Amino acid sequence: MQRAPHSDVPVCVLGLGLIGGSILRALHRAGRPAYGWNRSAAAADDASAAGFDASSDLAATLRRADAGHIVVIAVPVPALDPVLAAIAEHAPNAWLTDAVSVKGDVARRVADAGLTERYAGGHPMAGTAFSGWEATDAALFDGATWVVTADDATPARAWRLAASVGLDCGAVVVPAGSTEHDAAVARISHSVHVVAEAVAITAELDPAAKQLALTLAANSFRDVTRVAGTAPSLVNAMCEANRDALLDALDDTIAELISARTELADSGTVRDITERGYAGRKAYENARRTPFVPVLDGAGWQRTLREAGHAGGVVTALPGS
Repeated sequence: MQRAPHSDVPVCVLGLGLIGGSILRALHRAGRPAYGWNRSAAAADDASAAGFDASSDLAATLRRADAGHIVVIAVPVPALDPVLAAIAEHAPNAWLTDAVSVKGDVARRVADAGLTERYAGGHPMAGTAFSGWEATDAALFDGATWVVTADDATPARAWRLAASVGLDCGAVVVPAGSTEHDAAVARISHSVHVVAEAVAITAELDPAAKQLALTLAANSFRDVTRVAGTAPSLVNAMCEANRDALLDALDDTIAELISARTELADSGTVRDITERGYAGRKAYENARRTPFVPVLDGAGWQRTLREAGHAGGVVTALPGS
């Protein structure tokens, strides 16, 4: 039997691409009141034709959300500032979260728009190489992790409402600070995109073997380069918004590759990187999630949540829901 939603506060999703559109579908599946907006009228019309409440009129959509609804921003980074300005103008009483893959940059933009007191950042750790409304899937977030930021300035009400969106989409919620989130995703997501691009390019760099290499390419090449199929504009926006953390991650990745090349040239082996890489993969496979109940009051509750997230804690239900 389907459980009741974690909140009955309606959700307004801004941006109906892969992530935003899948959020709208997942909330609808959960029985949560939800509606959406998309800049492209064609995508909004497609969502409406599929039975969802969608519009391409941003001001009207936000005036509706001003009744204390939750606004989920799921637009690309370059569109954030005008969307935040529209929220400040038309929906200053809405609660605010987002689905953008960087958190420090978004938090700064939210602060510049004067909306910090109603904001908790969000990042669903799920996706595919496809984009647009036609790629949306209500099950995209099932079992996935969904970061909800617990910075020192995060309001408890905003955190709870942002977490309720992730839970109602089928995910488990991981609390984290914006800075530590960005450092982590630089290493397990953003640098992975750059490496995937490099591997895809390398396969074509030897003109004499180019066609043969692509003919022979099988599962390992497919798996490593899967995210290289993501639209370059989306990867650019994601990586550039997390520049400093990504530079650190790439420095470490490049150092590992140089070390492996040196070992192969000098000793005829790549044993060090393969053994440590194998151990790293096993650590990922054996990582365990520990459910805990968040306490959203008292001094330092944000720090307590961050510490729980650091220790592998996940939120699977909200107190009193």
